[in-house]
Amino acid sequence: MRRDYFTLDVRGIDWVEEGGAPTTPTVVIDFEGPADELEARLSASDDELLSAAQTDVALRLQGAVDDAGTTGVVSVTNRLTGDFVLELNEEAGDVLRFIRAARAYGKEADSEERYRVIIRIDGEELVTYEKSTFLVYDREGHLLRQHSLIPSGVEL
Repeated sequence: MRRDYFTLDVRGIDWVEEGGAPTTPTVVIDFEGPADELEARLSASDDELLSAAQTDVALRLQGAVDDAGTTGVVSVTNRLTGDFVLELNEEAGDVLRFIRAARAYGKEADSEERYRVIIRIDGEELVTYEKSTFLVYDREGHLLRQHSLIPSGVEL
């Protein structure tokens, strides 16, 4: 699927910098392409939609993590098969800001789930995932633990 079929909107992160009440950081991914293809990728072998536990969310950096102009590829993958469900290009700084907000939300709200992912097709909600892990990799594929959102007690 083409990356330009997807748009990403982030909500619920400004409270971290503005000092407001904690709200769940949420990423809304809108898809404007062939619905059947995305639905198939989001489905398990039993044709049911994948659950949150069956998906992983990650950022693969295209440059240095501390470089202001670095972009990255945000991906949702099927944890069972390793297949990419979707990928889209984003500014790395924006994604890292989202991850920091999710980390703060987990501490403030004392919640296992740190953030929410909503995937929509042409504005209609298809699936919502409550997630606690968001992995960040450098351009060579090495995990950047200090920038990733990994719950305590989880071994990778």
